[in-house]
Parts: sequence; structure tokens; C-alpha cells
Amino acid sequence: MTPSQPQVVNKGSPEYLLKSGLAGGLAGCAAKTVVGPLDRVKILFQTSNPNFAQYTGKWTGLPIAMRDIYLSNGVPGLFKGHSATLLRIFPYAGIKFLAYEQIRASVIPTREHETSVRRFASGSLAGMISVLFTYPLEVIRVRLAFETREGSRSTLRSICAKIYSEQPRPTVHRPSNPITLATTTVVETVAPQRGLANFFRGFTPTLIGMFPYAGASFLTHDTISDLMRHPSLAPHTTLPNTERQTSDTSYKPAQLRYWAQLTTGGIAGFVSQTVSYPLEVIRRRMQVGGVVGDGHRLGMGEITKRIFMERGWRGFFVGLSVGYLKIIPMTATSFFVYERGKYYLGI
Repeated sequence: MTPSQPQVVNKGSPEYLLKSGLAGGLAGCAAKTVVGPLDRVKILFQTSNPNFAQYTGKWTGLPIAMRDIYLSNGVPGLFKGHSATLLRIFPYAGIKFLAYEQIRASVIPTREHETSVRRFASGSLAGMISVLFTYPLEVIRVRLAFETREGSRSTLRSICAKIYSEQPRPTVHRPSNPITLATTTVVETVAPQRGLANFFRGFTPTLIGMFPYAGASFLTHDTISDLMRHPSLAPHTTLPNTERQTSDTSYKPAQLRYWAQLTTGGIAGFVSQTVSYPLEVIRRRMQVGGVVGDGHRLGMGEITKRIFMERGWRGFFVGLSVGYLKIIPMTATSFFVYERGKYYLGI
């Protein structure tokens, strides 16, 4: 395939918006497909799925868990929920990369404004915007991946209906006074009883967690990319003279070699995963609330307390080794496909 001749395109033009969003969406789909099986196992570990609890905290847990899933459901079992993943990730990644380009162009109008704080802020805002538009699809994806019953064949439609109709189990409080124990019982339920709000479980920690995750990801990627463009490290692809101009509004850095781009994305994934992982564990537990344990839906503070009581501070890092195995190749693939996608689309 011959790439389109790169042109200096106004980032506010419809052409750039469309092509940037398309490149981002394709990048997200490619990245998620590469790590599909790892993604499912990580969700099972994070949510303390009772069928896989014995595998957490062990170096052999990942391959054994993948083997059990494969023996029970074959290859489709390793990619359960992947259709929902792609349905979510295309708009999510497209919006995230598109928003980053637009926000970056606004807060970093010239090269003199290029600072770590502005890069971090641009990435954080882009990630939070993408979450606002796509979060319900994330809840659906997690619920599909969480199911492990043999022969379970939940569809997008059935899982959506199940989430919509779920109701929290009542919490029963009995008075400590033995005189009134036989006559008084207080039943407390958690609102909402059912409805669209069920698709936003775990939204708060997700939004909070996206701030350091996306910010650190884009900041690290851009910073390492600058280092990688040093001729002694990774001589970059030569661009036409029109592309190497230093005009503030149209400046476009040279394309990195493939290995340098993959390395840059991998480092970005490692850093972003490390700083945001505890919040990711909390939101996973909230997303499957009502399915595990006693069925009670807990808030962010209650989930945090429960995780700490169960496993201490290590509980916030359950599945982190799987997370690294997943996020490093995923982020590397995502940034690589995005940058190459822009190049082949001529932006």
C-alpha cells in the first residue's frame, strides 16, 4: 500500500477531524485485538471471579487461567466480550486521539508553549472526554468478559437487558437493643432500583483514574518520542521539506522508525498503568457489583475499604503483572497504528 503524500493540514478542518478519528479508532481496535485473551483474564482477576480466585497472585496463574478458559470454551472463550470491546473501543480511541489533537493544538499553540504540564493536561482531558461518551459500552464489555459459566452464551442484547433490570439486594439493619429486636427491622435499599443508571457503575473511579492514566500515557509518549528522534538513537524517516518547517501551527514531527515507535508506546503503557492501576481495580469491582459476593452495590469508598480489608494494599494491585503484559503491547500497538494511520491517510 502506498501512503498518501503527507500534507500540512489544518487540524480544525473536517478532513483532519475525520481522518484523525478514523486512525484513532483503527488503532484502538488493533491494540485490543492483540491483547484480547490477556484482557479477559485480567478482568477475571481484578473482579475476584470465584472460579479464578485461586490463580491470582501466582506467576503461573495467567497461563493456567488461559488454559482453563481454552479447555472449557475454546478460542472463542478467550475472546468473550471482544465484540463489545471493539464496539466500544473504536469510538473511544477515535474520540481520545481526536480530542488530544484538538486540545493539544489549543493549549500548545506554539512550540514555545510545549511543556510537560500542558502535554499531561491535554492527554488527561482527552481521556476523560472519551470516557464520557463511551462508558456504558465499557460496562457491557466487562460483564461479558466476567461470565465464566460453561455453555454461557450471553449476547449484547441479553447482557444489556440483564444490566438494565438488575436491582440491588436490600441491606437489612437490625437494632442492637434486644428489646426491640423482635419487632423492628430496618430495610435499606440502594438507588437506583433499575434503569440506565446501571450502565454507569464505576463511572466516578473511571473518570478519576483516566486523569493520571491518559495524561501519563500521552506525556510519556510525546517525551520519549522527542528523545527517540535524536539521530544517535533512532534516525527517523525523512519527510519532505514542506513537512520539516518550523511553523508553529503546522509543524509536524518526523515519523519514527517502527521499532522506536513501538518502544515509545510500550514505555508509555508501562508508566500509565503503574500510576492508575489501583483506581482501575476499584472500578472493575464496581462494574460487576450485584453479581459477586452478597449482591450489594457498594460505593467507591466502600469498595476501597473492602479491598483493603480483604488483601491489604496488595489488593489494589491484583492482576498488575497481567496488566503489564497486556498494556505494554496494547499501548505500543495503539500509538504505532495511530501514527502510521495518520501517515497513510496523508495527515
